[in-house]
Amino acid sequence: MKKLIAILCMITCLLGLTACGSEAAQSEYQQQKVANAQQLADEMVLYLFSQYMDDAAAGSFDVYTAEEVEYILNNQYNIYVDGNAFLKAIDSFHSAKEDMGTITGTNGSEVTIDGNQIIVEVAVTGEKKNATAEVIFSNDMFMRLQSAALNPTSSVGELMANAGLNTLIGMGTVFAVLILISLIISCFKVIPKIQENAARKKAAQKEATGVDNAVTQIVEQETVEEAEEDDCELVAVIAAAIAASEGAVTTDGFVVRSIRRR
Repeated sequence: MKKLIAILCMITCLLGLTACGSEAAQSEYQQQKVANAQQLADEMVLYLFSQYMDDAAAGSFDVYTAEEVEYILNNQYNIYVDGNAFLKAIDSFHSAKEDMGTITGTNGSEVTIDGNQIIVEVAVTGEKKNATAEVIFSNDMFMRLQSAALNPTSSVGELMANAGLNTLIGMGTVFAVLILISLIISCFKVIPKIQENAARKKAAQKEATGVDNAVTQIVEQETVEEAEEDDCELVAVIAAAIAASEGAVTTDGFVVRSIRRR
């Protein structure tokens, strides 16, 4: 029984020592990768990406595919990169030049390991302002570049100016909307007056139209009456002529059936 217990204790100690040795070796390997990532990020930011910040140099890789970019960088600089990530990184560094100018140096870096990625943040100094470069490598023996970007650092004054500008724009928009709403509400008082004036104009037009129609009817009626009077006189003249031709003294015995114009 004592021998069995002693054997179990020995096995446990051996396993513990093995685990400690593997953890120490793994920690040393990780530290080596961290150091390599820091050095590689500094060299890329200071010597590689800074070369492609000019307009002419930024478009030098436009004629190559992502696979060709990977091949060129592996042969010329002995580094592993993702072609698309490298092209995007060039665009980021080229866009940042307008704000910060050319890169004059680096001022230290910080490394964090996030699963399969090693993230290096490099403090970059520039002619106009400083910036922070974020360089991400794969967490393996190849240290493949997966992403890189250069972000200019804004000063406190610039941050305050941007915050004040955003506040003014927001308040200006609110006041503009309130003024528009007040104008719309004030129009509610004018709309009834406009409608009343329109109704009066319509009533005046109807009244004028009624007067015109009445005048027209009166004129037409007078014309008809004049025509009837003319016909009666004509009948009387014709009857008198017939009576004279027949030798009659009066026209009492005559009856006019119709008159036809010939």
